[in-house]
Amino acid sequence: MVKLNKIYTRTGDNGTTGLVAGPRRLKSDLRVDAYGAVDETNAFVGLARQHTTGIADLDATLVRIQNDLFDLGADLATPDTGEKPEYEPLRIVATQVTWLETEIDRLNADLEPLRSFVLPAGSAASAALHVARTVARRAERQMVALAQIEAEIVSREAIAYINRLSDFLFVAARWTNDRGRADVLWIPGKNR
Repeated sequence: MVKLNKIYTRTGDNGTTGLVAGPRRLKSDLRVDAYGAVDETNAFVGLARQHTTGIADLDATLVRIQNDLFDLGADLATPDTGEKPEYEPLRIVATQVTWLETEIDRLNADLEPLRSFVLPAGSAASAALHVARTVARRAERQMVALAQIEAEIVSREAIAYINRLSDFLFVAARWTNDRGRADVLWIPGKNR
């Protein structure tokens, strides 16, 4: 159980932050940046929910995603050091990725195939979901970069989850645009 009695501790005043297991890292560290982008994604999903409250199925899905994003942040904030931890760290698992794929397929079944790229526009819900999608893509890039560092481990499931999440957010953005009928299509070279 998480218990936060005091919000400021002054321990980060030197530019470091503590990971879950205790070691401190610079706040500019790529791992901290990656889970920060996951947190930012979560905040934008929360903002998108301000426009999806009347869409029960979608809003419930977004609530579950927000919880999963906290799991992902915890996963990233608890690096796998290869040593046996004193407690079982929270990790993203394959069933979370599979669930997202099911949700993508469910929403995508209502959409006509794309014949052009779409602009991140349309309804307020759609625009907010597109913002969340782009931040999720940034988190994914940071996680992939982190995984390339020899001493850093990022699980395949964690990377698959954030990749699938951006796909879901794209499909959900289209779905909230009147099932894709209100999508704003890109017209290449329109303003030349």
